[in-house]
Amino acid sequence: MQNLATSNTPLVPDAAYQPATLFLGLAPFLRMSIAGTDFTSLAEEMLAKAERYPDDAELWMNLSTVMMCLKQLKVGLVIQEQALTMQRLFRLPASRQPAKLRLLMLMMPGDLSANMPLDCLLENSDVDLLYYYITPDTPLAWPLPEHDVVLVAISAADESREPLAQLERALANWPKPVINAPQHIPASERYEASMLLQNAPGLSICPALHVSRATLQRVAAGITPLAEAVEGYDFPIILRPVGSHGGRGLARIDALPAVSAYLADIDAEQYFLSRFVDYSGPDGLFRKFRIVLIGGRPYACHMAISSHWMIHYVNAGMYEDEKKRAEEAAFFTHFDAFAQRHRGALEAIYQRTHLDYIGIDCAETRDGELLVFEIDPAMVVHAMDQEKIFPHKQYHMQKVKDALRELLLLRAAENPLSQPL
Repeated sequence: MQNLATSNTPLVPDAAYQPATLFLGLAPFLRMSIAGTDFTSLAEEMLAKAERYPDDAELWMNLSTVMMCLKQLKVGLVIQEQALTMQRLFRLPASRQPAKLRLLMLMMPGDLSANMPLDCLLENSDVDLLYYYITPDTPLAWPLPEHDVVLVAISAADESREPLAQLERALANWPKPVINAPQHIPASERYEASMLLQNAPGLSICPALHVSRATLQRVAAGITPLAEAVEGYDFPIILRPVGSHGGRGLARIDALPAVSAYLADIDAEQYFLSRFVDYSGPDGLFRKFRIVLIGGRPYACHMAISSHWMIHYVNAGMYEDEKKRAEEAAFFTHFDAFAQRHRGALEAIYQRTHLDYIGIDCAETRDGELLVFEIDPAMVVHAMDQEKIFPHKQYHMQKVKDALRELLLLRAAENPLSQPL
């Protein structure tokens, strides 16, 4: 197979693409999930229709997303594979036409964490989104759609390392600008990031060390002390399976007996082990911030407050507690002061990762440093919370949307061949 950098074959024009069903992306289904809408019946209707029209790739792809939103991961992945056997390109037209820009998003097959959910920020925009799912052996096989800029929308994971390396070679002399170049994405993987960001000014991040199940079993049995298995470490620690996302399998282990119980519940061959940092405030509550760097500039996305150290926005009580929402609104309002306070740390993340777009989950330590939990270009960022409950969010999230659109337009105007590699 040839790729665009070497082939003289013309690109597939927009008019050649006429799907039977409109591809919907993630945004409409995520909105229903956030609103608490039960769309099980919708999934059943889509499945029945797909059985009548088995060659409708867009319908299968939409159904795959629905099933994954319903936590039916295995079924969703099987359906996704079915769609991708038919085609690799899915088009989400801009809601405002004519489109100002055509963005080619290079994607990997996988679950909802495998790729950047950019449509959640580009709803109601003038940007056409072209989802191109790469193949492992020929990442940029024909046909490719006409486009103005390329975004490598793949997250860092073990299974994406070789495809990203192949994309690096394929995109080396690409005639269009490339955002989030593939050679930089592995730096956002949990272990790589925890090493890369060590000793950054004003930034604290705990090394995410690999430890095998066999090693943890020896620790649990009292054969090997924790401080020997992981030099210098003591309880409490944080464990999670390698490759997990969204807090799956994440646990705080306070003492030796809890290691056995954890291994009995969470079966994996490899785990990440980190120190536990108590980042609670004087009131005993934990506060976690989601920030996105766009072209190196930070923007606030949300703030979650909880009495538990492991915070997820959906279960932190933000929807039920007006005082928490008021504090989040104040965080948005005074975010410039927060960003200035942590300017060195945020700049270090941008400079060391070289990523044009990246999400950050973080907190503040008791001595005022930026405590980074995770960086990920595929982190979910959206403006879908109900305005009547979160009246402050739409205004501030519009800044994120505008910044992303501006980044795309600025990069599309560049001559990639004049840029340093």
